[in-house]
Amino acid sequence: MMSMEVEGSFVPVWKRLGYVNRSMLIRFISNPAAPVWWGFLLAGMMFMCSTMQTLILHQYYHRIFVTGLRLRTGVIGVIYRKALVITNSVKRKFTVGEMVNLMSVDAQRFMDLAPFLNMLWSAPLQIILAVYFLWQNLGPSILAGVTLMVLLIPFNGALAMKMRAFQVEQMKFKDSRIKLMSEILGGIKVLKLYAWEPSFLQQVEGIRQSELQLLRKGAYLQAVSTFIWMCTPFLVTLITLAVYMSVDPNNVLDAEKAFVSVSLFNILKNPLGMLPILISNLTQTSVSLKRIQHFLNQDEFDPQCVERKTITPGYAVIIDNGTFTWAQDLPPTLHSLDIQVPKGTLVAVVGPVGCGKSSLLSALLGEMEKLEGKVYVKGSVAYVPQHAWIQNCTLQENVLFGQALDPKRYRQTLEACALLADLEMLPDGDQTEIGEKGINLSGGQQQRVSLARAVYSNADIFLLDDPLSAVDSHVAKHIFDHVIGPEGVLAGKTRVLVTHGISFLPQTDFVIVLDDGQVSEVGTYSALLQRDGSFADFLRNYAPDEDEEHQEEDGRTAFEEPEDEQVLLIEDTLSSHADLMDEPVMYEVRKQFMRELSTMSSEGEGQGRPVHRRRLSIAEKVVQAAEAKANGVLIKEEKVEMGRVKLNMFWDYAKAMGLCTTLVICLLYAGQSAAALGANIWLSAWTNEAVVGGQQNNTSMRLGVYAAFGILQGLLVVLSAFAMAAGSVQAARSLHQALLYNMMRSPQSFFDTTPSGRILNRFSKDIYVIDEVLAPSILMLLGCFYNSIATLMVIVANTPLFMVVILPLAVFYLFVQRFYVATSRQLKRLESVSRSPIFSHFSETVTGSSVIRASGRSQDFEAISNAKVDTNQRSCYPNIASNRWLGVRVETMGNCVVLFAALFTVIGRNSLSPGMVGLSVSYALQVTFALNWMIRMMSDLESNIVAVERVKEYSKTETEAPWVVEGSRPPADWPSQGEVEFRNFSVRYRPGLELVLKNLSLRVRSGEKVGIVGRTGAGKSSMTLCLFRILEAAEGEIRIDDLNVAAIGLHDLRSQLTIIPQDPVLFSGTLRMNLDPFDNYSEEDIWRVLELSHLHTFVASQPAGLDFQCSEGGENLSVGQRQLVCLARALLRKSRILILDEATAAIDLETDDLIQATIRTQFETCTVLTIAHRLNTIMDYTRVLVLDKGTVAEFDSPTNLIAARGIFYGMASDAGLA
Repeated sequence: MMSMEVEGSFVPVWKRLGYVNRSMLIRFISNPAAPVWWGFLLAGMMFMCSTMQTLILHQYYHRIFVTGLRLRTGVIGVIYRKALVITNSVKRKFTVGEMVNLMSVDAQRFMDLAPFLNMLWSAPLQIILAVYFLWQNLGPSILAGVTLMVLLIPFNGALAMKMRAFQVEQMKFKDSRIKLMSEILGGIKVLKLYAWEPSFLQQVEGIRQSELQLLRKGAYLQAVSTFIWMCTPFLVTLITLAVYMSVDPNNVLDAEKAFVSVSLFNILKNPLGMLPILISNLTQTSVSLKRIQHFLNQDEFDPQCVERKTITPGYAVIIDNGTFTWAQDLPPTLHSLDIQVPKGTLVAVVGPVGCGKSSLLSALLGEMEKLEGKVYVKGSVAYVPQHAWIQNCTLQENVLFGQALDPKRYRQTLEACALLADLEMLPDGDQTEIGEKGINLSGGQQQRVSLARAVYSNADIFLLDDPLSAVDSHVAKHIFDHVIGPEGVLAGKTRVLVTHGISFLPQTDFVIVLDDGQVSEVGTYSALLQRDGSFADFLRNYAPDEDEEHQEEDGRTAFEEPEDEQVLLIEDTLSSHADLMDEPVMYEVRKQFMRELSTMSSEGEGQGRPVHRRRLSIAEKVVQAAEAKANGVLIKEEKVEMGRVKLNMFWDYAKAMGLCTTLVICLLYAGQSAAALGANIWLSAWTNEAVVGGQQNNTSMRLGVYAAFGILQGLLVVLSAFAMAAGSVQAARSLHQALLYNMMRSPQSFFDTTPSGRILNRFSKDIYVIDEVLAPSILMLLGCFYNSIATLMVIVANTPLFMVVILPLAVFYLFVQRFYVATSRQLKRLESVSRSPIFSHFSETVTGSSVIRASGRSQDFEAISNAKVDTNQRSCYPNIASNRWLGVRVETMGNCVVLFAALFTVIGRNSLSPGMVGLSVSYALQVTFALNWMIRMMSDLESNIVAVERVKEYSKTETEAPWVVEGSRPPADWPSQGEVEFRNFSVRYRPGLELVLKNLSLRVRSGEKVGIVGRTGAGKSSMTLCLFRILEAAEGEIRIDDLNVAAIGLHDLRSQLTIIPQDPVLFSGTLRMNLDPFDNYSEEDIWRVLELSHLHTFVASQPAGLDFQCSEGGENLSVGQRQLVCLARALLRKSRILILDEATAAIDLETDDLIQATIRTQFETCTVLTIAHRLNTIMDYTRVLVLDKGTVAEFDSPTNLIAARGIFYGMASDAGLA
């Protein structure tokens, strides 16, 4: 840092020398007797000074930027390490997005502040030196000007504070808009099925409106501040000269005084202009510092919470009178638990939804806050969470989880977890890259990979949170037998299994029954049955048939021959649906809780760029083995712009701003430059005026005209800034609106082939660039451009010889510019591309922190994160170096301009007046700055204007059919019967893919209950999606009550059908909004359906009632409760046709029975189509439709189908129902 201080202090000194030289040059011209060599020497010295300044300054900048980079790295590392140890209550307070924001935005602020830090002492030093030289030049008159400058500082400061406040407000709106958008994208399918898009569209528009109002206010303030900054030096010069002339009539204004003073005032303008920026940067960084401090001061896990060293011999886990809570301010979730688990036993934990089963495992991991009691856990732990946590790496890496590969153990693990069949279906076997949050695996596969990771870890204690729920029943049995059960690979280890599956309980060593956070019973399965307590009732209700099954289970099951088992396992492998919407990928998985994207992007600064492989190849959800050849990639590579930026982007932006506005801005800017030039030429003419009797005449007229030029310039500046503000807000509004409307109307297939992160990126990063970055870039570029033109005009007018040098200099400049812009553009792309993995890995870590901690791998993950940050540094550093490269080249060129201007002045000294020399040398000295900025601004503008193109690209994608077709709206009471008919109906997911349904013809009569069954990929879900026209027909038609659904608008159709989807999707907001976003129903209606859907007691117990706030994705409700909310939505809409996509996975039997019973009573007269996973739910239906490879295989009543001994009979006998 010391070297920087020294270098920093040299800068003002070199600047001063330049001005001393200039003053001597003007003196040389004024004195015809001076020898010519002296002139050349002066020119050479001016060049020397400038060159030294260039070299020292850039050395200083290089070091300070590198220091900033180090600061940022340090902050990122600290935040990452902290995120691994925060408690769950802190996680509730900070969303992943907010933590990523700390890492991306707040850490970046430190880096941005570094270059300004030395201003704290060098700015005052520059001001003192400038004032000293001015005093030498004009005496005490300068105090008038300096006073004005000082008075403007607090005013500027106040403006900066106000703008800061606007920005903070605007960030809040922006955050909530991005959060809402990310939820909309996560639940887009549900919005389409329910026809809820208009409600959410309105919400986003509302937030955007408030955001734009603040943006407009901020832009106008910015315009005022620009005005002050531009006019300060002029006003100061004017006041000082006026005072100087009026104090004493004998004060003569000659060229030396005038131009040296103007230059010195310009020098003053720099530190004074930088101070407000420095202050605002300091305030921003201090806000960031406070935010980071606040985060780092949050509670951490208490490693002493679980005693890991000692334990009563013979036991693996003991909880002694333990009471636990998720957060200090919440009531305890588990109270007075006494549990002992002997070493090597298999313990099942059962109980109703929400009784604290998962919490019990968290307590054993030390994830909950212990209020009283003791917890002992002896031995290494492996934990399988309820929602599988999958890393974004190969399947093998997911299973090994940082351990060395032992081929034999690895193979045995995969075999036991039934993963071998899946490996055959994945394109690269166990080297297949798994997408973010496991997006290219089905729910069942994710769960099995998660289990395999635990099994391979070979720990002493296994905590299994319902790992069998996400897989089909035959796979669950395989896993229990081969992994968890008494004969499994884990036999002899301690296993605590949370489960809803009753059939496995007889094989456990003992069962813990939880109820409402307490242990209600403990004992072996048979002892609990005889005790006749709550457990026995629970079993009697739920497993009449399962009990009998166990009696016959002496090895004679469906699993006799191994080949058969393989076939069954492949069934479960929903893996790779090309169709992706058949058995939809779990919502939990799809939900992008990448709020982080509000600040970062999969591609970064705004150019289209190669998206890092992580986001793509992975997300290529693997395609059905059969179709893999035809269409191996689902997610399309993002279009990447290479090379130069197209001009039509500027045209698009100009159109968005309004062409008149654009033209006016350009003209106003030209006018303002002309006015500034005029003022300076007038000043030069004034200095040449003959001195009569020691005085200059008509001073007041001279001052008046000078003032008029200045005021005209100020006025034009204000007008152009206001025009720009109005134009940029207009552009921001129209571009965002087009993007939003188009996204909401895009077909589902678009969202299936485009990662939501990429779409969110348009709404966050690119819209931010359009909102806040483009306008200032364009203004600065215009300013620099006109400034450079003015300079060249003045120098050429004075010393026509200069024309000779312009050409070579211009060629050199163009070469440097082209070279730099291309390099800088690619470096920026690389930098952004390498930045995303840092944040993706971070959000992945936060989501899986419990698994990482349980397996003791925190340090490995810190190392991985550090490696990713290092990769990012590798492209940051060349970027810094490339800026220095540019600076040195361009400034050397500017120094040449000064040198030649001075040389030609010396050569043509006889024909030049001192005033003109002063003018041309002042302009020449400014040109370096202007040229340097011009290249930077061009480069910035090139990288930023791409945002317009990227937003435009997604505003023009193809949209689905219109929401309402005015000419053909269905009758108000349609459908009154609820008859559904498929006529010769075929459909494919996307053009170019195989047909998923082939010539389907069938008719469902009014009020019939039809179960739809079939193996995975038979087209069950596709059939329901066609009813909603999520998929459009390839041929044939669907008629409902004899009306062709393709003839009416999508919303007219979708709002008249009801679906209970497989994955319960909730949006953050009130419960009422989640049930009725359009406010169509009364409060009584809503309470009535809550009563019917068995949520009444829960909602009534909440202080907020219907205004109970659901968190993002409904995280604060259990999965069962979320499913009941979906049931309540269906009851509220109550249309004649109900489609039920059965969610078997996460629901316990009790909730499932509630839902089935409610549907039987409430939808008695409606037509019900159920996609069934558990056959016992549809055995009493009117008819069952068996689909096979997209065609109707069987369609009759269940009894007839069993009698016919076809496919359905086989499925029923597998399930023990036939």
